[in-house]
Amino acid sequence: MSEIQMGTIQWFPGHMTKTRRMIAANLSLVDAVVEILDARIPSSSQNPEMQRLVKEKPRMLLLNKADMADPNATARWVQYYQKQNLLALPLDCKTGKGIKQFVPMVRNQLLKPLMEKRAKAGIVGAPIRLMIVGIPNVGKSSFINRMAQSKKAKVEDRPGVTRTKQWVKIGDQMELLDMPGVLWPKFDDQEVAKRLAFTGAIKDDIMDLESLAMLLLEFLAERYPKALEARYKMQVSDADSGLQLLEQLGRKRGMLISGGEVNYERAAITVLDEFRSGTLGRLTLELPEA
Repeated sequence: MSEIQMGTIQWFPGHMTKTRRMIAANLSLVDAVVEILDARIPSSSQNPEMQRLVKEKPRMLLLNKADMADPNATARWVQYYQKQNLLALPLDCKTGKGIKQFVPMVRNQLLKPLMEKRAKAGIVGAPIRLMIVGIPNVGKSSFINRMAQSKKAKVEDRPGVTRTKQWVKIGDQMELLDMPGVLWPKFDDQEVAKRLAFTGAIKDDIMDLESLAMLLLEFLAERYPKALEARYKMQVSDADSGLQLLEQLGRKRGMLISGGEVNYERAAITVLDEFRSGTLGRLTLELPEA
C-alpha cells in the first residue's frame, strides 16, 4: 500500500463527556446494558471504556448492520464474544432481521438469574429496564424504533443525533433507556479511527474525503477486489495505490472535469457512500484476531 497522509483523526465534542457521566449516573436504574456495534467493524465500534463504565452490570452486544457485513466474518465475531462470556446477536434494524431473537435472549440468557429471582418472589409484570449505548451512527435509534414499532427516537444517517437520554416503553414488559452516542476521548489507534471514518461514525466535515476514499479503496483492493471489479467494472490489483484506484473509478464512471481530469472529490464521495450503504456488497473491515 502507498502512504496516504490523513493527519491525526480526533473528535471528542463536549457532550461526549456529559454522556459518560450520564451512563454512570443512570446504571442503577437499569437491569442490564445493551451495546450496539457496527457488524462491519465490531472491535473499532466498541467503546473500550464501556466495560469500565458498566462495571458488573449484565451486558449484551448487538452486531447491527449485519446485512452489510461479511456473514462468515460475523459468525467468527459471535464465536469470539462467546469465548469472552459475552452474548452477541447479529441483526439488521432496517430490515428487522434478527430483532425477534432479542427479547428471548434477554429473558432466557442475559437476565435469566433475575427472571428466576423474580419468579421465586412472585413478582409478576415488572418491566425489564435496559440501557442502550453505542458510538454515533451504529443504529441505536433505528433499533429502538424497530422495537417500539414507532418513530420515538430521532433517526438520521449522520453521527451525533441523539443528544439527551430518553425512556422508550416497549409494551408492558420492557423499557429502554436511550443514551447519546459516545466516542472515547482520543483515538490512540489511528487504524481504529480510519475504520470509524469509513463507516461514517466520525463527521465527514472534519475529514479529507479524497484521502479517506483512497485508503478505503486500497483496503478493499486487498481484501475484496471482486466487489470493486463487479461494481465499477475496473481492473483491481492490491499493488495499485489508492490514487490509481480512485482515478480508475472516476474514469470508469465518467466523473471528469474540463481537460479530461478526474473529479476526485465526486469519485471519493461515491465510493464512501456506496460502501456505507452496502451497495458494494457485504464487507467486513476487521476480524477478531486482527
